[in-house]
Amino acid sequence: MQLVVGRIGRPHGVRGEVSVDVRTDDPALRFVPGASLATDPASAGPLVIEQVRPHSGFLLVRFAGVHDRDAAGELRGVLLLVESDDSPPLDDPDEFYDHQLIGLSVAAPGAEPVGRVTDVLHHGQDLLVVRRTDGREVYVPFVRALVPEIDLEAGLLVVDAPPGLLDPDESV
Repeated sequence: MQLVVGRIGRPHGVRGEVSVDVRTDDPALRFVPGASLATDPASAGPLVIEQVRPHSGFLLVRFAGVHDRDAAGELRGVLLLVESDDSPPLDDPDEFYDHQLIGLSVAAPGAEPVGRVTDVLHHGQDLLVVRRTDGREVYVPFVRALVPEIDLEAGLLVVDAPPGLLDPDESV
């Protein structure tokens, strides 16, 4: 499985640099000269990093073979990817990579699964996007008080949610 670690933005200057919106917790590991990144669409890459520098909350990156503004502009919107197997193990047992959570069955404590995690959003507060069995999507704040148990081996995430949030027969 491939993970998105960045998205290429607009060109910066005339020498082929692009801004990159970083989508990884460890940009110093992923964005180093010589690193090769897969792309989506695949036809845009792989891209090899030649130079990296921080700039106004973004990274400015120059890729091998991209030496002018026009070539850099053609990369706008391209997603930068790495293999999930390349992700280092996490030291904290309460931390998870998004790809570990997506696809887990969701159940209330002691109940049968009522949905599945389809995405993880990072907007100030991390939110799990859960598609209920009735097709509706609900957002569950990813905090221990609401998500007391995650069993990756069993493929199960327990959500201790307020009444109605996960009940398929209730309106949201």
